[in-house]
Amino acid sequence: MSFPLHRPRRLRRTEKLRGLVREHRLSAAGFIYPMFVCPGTRVRNEIGSMPGVYQQSADQILEECREVESLGISGVILFGLPESKDPRGASSLAKDGVVQRAIEGIKKAKLDLLVVTDVCLCEYTDHGHCGVIDHGDVLNDETLGILSEQALSHARAGADLVAPSDMMDGRVGAIRKKLDENKFESVAIMAYSAKYCSGFYGPFREAARSAPQFGDRRTYQMDPANGDEALKEVALDLEEGADIVMVKPALAYLDIIRRVRERFDVPVAAYNVSGEYSMVKAAAANGWIDEKRIVLEILGGIQRAGAEIILTYHAKDAARWIQVGQ
Repeated sequence: MSFPLHRPRRLRRTEKLRGLVREHRLSAAGFIYPMFVCPGTRVRNEIGSMPGVYQQSADQILEECREVESLGISGVILFGLPESKDPRGASSLAKDGVVQRAIEGIKKAKLDLLVVTDVCLCEYTDHGHCGVIDHGDVLNDETLGILSEQALSHARAGADLVAPSDMMDGRVGAIRKKLDENKFESVAIMAYSAKYCSGFYGPFREAARSAPQFGDRRTYQMDPANGDEALKEVALDLEEGADIVMVKPALAYLDIIRRVRERFDVPVAAYNVSGEYSMVKAAAANGWIDEKRIVLEILGGIQRAGAEIILTYHAKDAARWIQVGQ
């Protein structure tokens, strides 16, 4: 019998012992903080369903980025709320678009932050879908050219990584080709490779004003019941030139994160999405949970599943808590 010779509790007796043998350690260096850029100046509107998260003009984005940098967080990912929308999302390509201006401001300030940009059409189209529409259908191939030009405009503004989230087939290859043709070989692609058609996106759609005006996104985002398909999507994105692959959402798909981590020797990201964030915030506001403890447990679980990179709205709070813990 192993007991009493083997007593695992010996190494749990004090915090120093627990810290000494801890298998996974959260670090702010593994976080990316999502931000929503809107038109205007001195605009900072809190999102009702996402306490502590704001729609902000580019000047305010820069100020918050200074705070993000001071916390040791690696980077931000920018989502745009344009001044105008149309059926093809043309405003997403504008040199002076909201995201492009925010990128330029961050880079001009020489902040030690990676700037990642969301590449998609849902925030920019008047119908709210992630691609061009024809008689109610989302057209795959016709959308690729617009996504590629959007990614190129972000690269020209100074983005370090572009992150296509649309789930059109072939978009990673189209973007990689467009970037390389224009001498942006060094701009990396973080692909939303396994992006599920999830009920956890509701608060984001308020934040980004991107809810579809008809139907849903089941014809292009993944079926939540599928696991093997996620590995196929990741493999295709890597073949097309993705540098980092992502699973989204995180909590209901920890098994997918683990399977991707075990199958592919590439950096793996996970998006701790808006609904996951808002549930924690609502429960904490009602005094039902210990917010700090729950957030660190959630982020630790995502990391333990296999994600080195975590996109999370909790990034600033978690970074502070980790610093205090050290």
